[in-house]
Amino acid sequence: MYGFKSSWIYYTVITTVCWGIWGALIEIPEKNGFPATLGYLAWVVTMVPCALIALKIAKWRLDSDIKSVVQGCFIGFSGAGGQLVLFHALKEGPAYIIFPVVSLYPILTVLLSVLILHEKAKNRQYIGIALALIAIFLLSLSNQAQHENKGMLWLLLSIIVFVLWGSQGFMMKFSNERMQAESIFFFMTLTGILLSPIAYLMTDFTEAVNYSLTGGRAAIAIHLLNSIGALTLVYALRYGKAIIVVPLTGLSPDITIIISLMLYGVFPNVTLTVGLILSLVSIYLLSE
Repeated sequence: MYGFKSSWIYYTVITTVCWGIWGALIEIPEKNGFPATLGYLAWVVTMVPCALIALKIAKWRLDSDIKSVVQGCFIGFSGAGGQLVLFHALKEGPAYIIFPVVSLYPILTVLLSVLILHEKAKNRQYIGIALALIAIFLLSLSNQAQHENKGMLWLLLSIIVFVLWGSQGFMMKFSNERMQAESIFFFMTLTGILLSPIAYLMTDFTEAVNYSLTGGRAAIAIHLLNSIGALTLVYALRYGKAIIVVPLTGLSPDITIIISLMLYGVFPNVTLTVGLILSLVSIYLLSE
């Protein structure tokens, strides 16, 4: 990994590709009877070997001072906690609105990075950032199925996820200025483990759970992609600007949608097509 220190784009691409494939496959275990809440536990399991690899790269040195522990735990709790809040939001409200709201979290990361870290970019990259954010919204909007609105709690929960994930990206970059990337990932893993009992309690065990190759075991293999992407994201934010890295990784739905279109043999609608085109233009503008 250290051979690419000056090339943040490599880490960004790995994250985007891993998350894109993960997004296309993640519904398979759930459709086969393995609940999303248990999928969270499968994700935590896959984070552990990635954390061990990261610590080995760092020669088992861990930033353990108070400031590092607090910042690392904030990053971990905001990411994993946001995932748990999202599970509850999807039980309360319409996914076709929740996902577009949540998917705009890069806006918060970009805003905080500009205001606090004073990150700057070329004019063409600012245009790319704007197009990426629009594309993220369109891609999320076009890929959601409507269902009955059950009140407004879902909106509050969606905003909470938006804030948690947006601030996580900023804090990850902020902490990278003084912490090892490997230590950040370790605390992400630790906090994910600490929140595991909540995911377990959220699971409905009144229905049969599929732990076979099409359910639980498949979930572990699929979530490994998520964990690898999370690890490379830490490195991408260490060597690259958050205002560019985060919008680029937010375009992982491009890959998800392309794979899904191939699997199900359907054609994209107008909204999806525009989103795909804008995302390709933004990738070109941001990557140079």
